[in-house]
Amino acid sequence: MSVIVTNLTKTYGEQNAVNNISFEARKGEILGFLGPNGAGKTTTMKMITGFIPPTKGAISVCGYDVQSQLIDVRRSIGYLPENNPLYLDMYIKEYLMFVGGLHKVKNKKKAVEEIIERTALTQEKHKLIGSLSKGYRQRVGLAQAMLHNPNVLILDEPTSGLDPNQLIEIRKLIRELGQEKTVVFSSHIMQEVQALCDRVIIINNGNVVANDTIDMLKQNLSDEKQITVEFSGKINLKKLKESVDISMLEKIDSNSYLITTKSKKDIRPDIFDFAVAENVFLLEIHQKSSSIEDVFQKLTQ
Repeated sequence: MSVIVTNLTKTYGEQNAVNNISFEARKGEILGFLGPNGAGKTTTMKMITGFIPPTKGAISVCGYDVQSQLIDVRRSIGYLPENNPLYLDMYIKEYLMFVGGLHKVKNKKKAVEEIIERTALTQEKHKLIGSLSKGYRQRVGLAQAMLHNPNVLILDEPTSGLDPNQLIEIRKLIRELGQEKTVVFSSHIMQEVQALCDRVIIINNGNVVANDTIDMLKQNLSDEKQITVEFSGKINLKKLKESVDISMLEKIDSNSYLITTKSKKDIRPDIFDFAVAENVFLLEIHQKSSSIEDVFQKLTQ
């Protein structure tokens, strides 16, 4: 495992910002780290990267203990914090050369050119960071996090401020990185999480409330399913309710219905068999699926 968090707690006075949480992030995985504002996400990321110490618990990064082997941990991590602190009076290339020097990157000039190209900063590399849009500043922050080729990337809201074209490019880059590195990725954009993450952890009020793939979370947390169905003619509603496990039946128009079921099995074959028995055609049958937004709201409200 690249990142192992065990019984991690961070207390400020009487308040537990993070409350005895444990999880793992694996190599070759993009782990989504989600939660509402104030849930403890950023605090946890800062503890993993060694910027603030935990009150209790242990963190291991690539086999190094964060509290006793912090220099080795920082060599292993690339970190893009939420506020993305940059030297605004430096030029992009100048700043990345400076960062490369801090990390003692071998063949620094070549590494900087490669990371500038990889983060699509070639046309902007001679500009002052202070003159850049928020989207380009995010790219510079991502470039500095990747420059020393770390095994673990901690990205806190990495796509904030990007336009749609930049989003596509950076998402593609994060996917590529996720194949060879461990990526812990925080975002408030649920569609982005669904598109990028192999697994998600949801934290609420300092506690881990979910840790699974998105598909499994949607499957396990959905108490009921809704199916829209349209028949070619009139049907016997009493027979439909007797033939299919239905908890609620709502009429949409003359031959269309919204069926709600709490059955754990897929009831669509039963609906098909009913239509055959009634000698009507199924013109439409569509099962609505829960979204990651539904899961997030259910676990954090």
